[in-house]
Amino acid sequence: MPDQDRPQITLITPPVFDLEIFPDQLAAILDGTEIACVRLALAGKDEDMISRAADACRVVAHARDVAIVIENHLLMVNRLGLDGVHLTDGARQVRYVRKELGSDAIIGAYCGVTRHEGMNAGEAGADYVAFGPIGASPLGNGAQVDFDLLEWWSQVIEVPSIAEGALSVELIEKFGPVTDFFGVGEEIWSSAEPLAALKTLLAPLG
Repeated sequence: MPDQDRPQITLITPPVFDLEIFPDQLAAILDGTEIACVRLALAGKDEDMISRAADACRVVAHARDVAIVIENHLLMVNRLGLDGVHLTDGARQVRYVRKELGSDAIIGAYCGVTRHEGMNAGEAGADYVAFGPIGASPLGNGAQVDFDLLEWWSQVIEVPSIAEGALSVELIEKFGPVTDFFGVGEEIWSSAEPLAALKTLLAPLG
């Protein structure tokens, strides 16, 4: 397997959270472990709710020099002072979004389990490509990312990869040598101590 530095962590927010509590939880995690980027994965279409949640998380992240991106809501990026957007529909919007947001914005693309879609996103100008789910999930069609995909990607493609979805300690250990980032979210938020859960999950990385 290729030699590689320890993968970095993208922290994915819950789809819904309590604004009275979550910013403090987020701050505790950012203070307690090294996070490269926060991804706002907010459900619903309530603009006011999304704006207030994004504002609160941006303040916490930027105070700690951590980048923050939002899923899909392209128009919110500049309006709310965010660092970029994470597109959940693969490569199809990447060129357009790059034109809209400019060269400095972070643009990522979730490409499921598909090498071809990932390559298209990278060629279109994505800053990273996310693959998932890594573990078994009842969501979607049940497909999982093949280890060989990320191993090949790490050897051949320069665009950074994120491995995410249904992660476990065993999968972190297995995929650690072949991914640039892990996207962690759902795995820790059901815990009463999300920071402790995160540290346990990431233990194989040392």
